[in-house]
Amino acid sequence: MADTKIDEMIPLKVAVLTVSDTRTEATDRSGQSLAEMLTGAGHRLADKRIVPDDVYRIRAVVAAWIADPEIQVVLTTGGTGFTGRDSTPEAVSVLLDKRIEGFGELFRQLSHQEVGSSTVQSRCLGGLANATVVFCLPGSTGACRTGWNGILAEQLDSRHKPCNFANLVIPERGQHG
Repeated sequence: MADTKIDEMIPLKVAVLTVSDTRTEATDRSGQSLAEMLTGAGHRLADKRIVPDDVYRIRAVVAAWIADPEIQVVLTTGGTGFTGRDSTPEAVSVLLDKRIEGFGELFRQLSHQEVGSSTVQSRCLGGLANATVVFCLPGSTGACRTGWNGILAEQLDSRHKPCNFANLVIPERGQHG
């Protein structure tokens, strides 16, 4: 294990992708919210983009980030519902080496307190690919806050016990966190 103290927060490099046919940098509240929450928690925003609801454009951006050794976490927002062009889960799931089944389950449990049974329409997901953790959240700012505050803030914090995803993507810690 590295000399880093266990109680020292290790900032991660995080990329944020907003999936939307209509949002622009000026109107992207959910992507901006994720960027603010992650930097407020001490992480670094490595990249931020907006792409349309298109399987291949989503997949291309996420695949490039997964291949980039400088990016440790990918957060997407949008495209997780059931409307015609919602395709983020289809774009991302094929890139994952391992799925984090409990992420979607826990997100929907937390979300149920806020939106009731409508949460069953969320197809958010999480997984691990090439030592990068990937989380796909719904497109609303509220859903991004729920995912960040209820799950991601702790799981991306290297100090969280008994385990967290941060220690899986920190090179010197590898699979030992």
